[in-house]
Amino acid sequence: MDLWFTEKHSPNMGITLRIKRCILQQKTPYQQMDILESYEYGKILLLDGLIMFTERDEFVYHEMIVHVPLLIHPNPKNVLVIGGGDGGTVREILKHPEVERIDLVEIDEDVMNACMEYFPEVSQGLKDPKVRILIEDGIEFMAKGDNRYDIVIIDSTDPIGPAKGLFEPKFYQNVDHTLGQEGIMVTQSESPFQDPKLWSWIYKNISSVFEKAFSYLAFIPTYPAGFWSFTLASKVRHPTKDIRTEHALKLSSTTRYYNPKVHKSAFSLPNFLKSELTKPS
Repeated sequence: MDLWFTEKHSPNMGITLRIKRCILQQKTPYQQMDILESYEYGKILLLDGLIMFTERDEFVYHEMIVHVPLLIHPNPKNVLVIGGGDGGTVREILKHPEVERIDLVEIDEDVMNACMEYFPEVSQGLKDPKVRILIEDGIEFMAKGDNRYDIVIIDSTDPIGPAKGLFEPKFYQNVDHTLGQEGIMVTQSESPFQDPKLWSWIYKNISSVFEKAFSYLAFIPTYPAGFWSFTLASKVRHPTKDIRTEHALKLSSTTRYYNPKVHKSAFSLPNFLKSELTKPS
């Protein structure tokens, strides 16, 4: 019997993958978690029926959300990750030896435990001594403002339900307060092709708080339209002028998607997206 998984990206389209087997079905205190094994993309993590990552293409997302901000900051030592319980973002941060401490704030411990069991190549960094894991709500953690960071990475689910607060101006204000003068924030900011209004809303919320805001793009096949965005915010650093090129070239020997040319070209937005940002809210 053929088994297929379909994720609808709109009422009229989506992505469909042929499935070998269902590995895990679990209702956590926060969401429905499923792990499937597909023929084309290996094992897949689903949360509330949406693809979070697959074994085959997760490297694109994790490399681009991490190496772009860390290679702009002159000396990143303390990094905060909000979400990212699968461990892929931490794995990539650990490729930067200058980083001394990584705080990972993840609300759903069950997701983290499942990824450590079923996705060891993604989650391997979670046991590193540089990593401090905090099981709590990222919005509440940031509101306390007890720590200072060089980099804040918001590796969250879509801005619906409890995660919506991670995309609101108040949250970005709290991030701004916890960053040093050279500090940088980056967040995943959805598919600008599939939902340009949502992408623009996230960008405008960030730019209302930070002096400098830039959106950049990556190709992730199993995400809506295969066309994904991240938005970076900074007080003083520029994402292409301030790249540490020598470090980026050295890092490229450990990456599969990221390199300095990809870094710079990712910030070149097509005209239809540029015009989206000028539309009134």
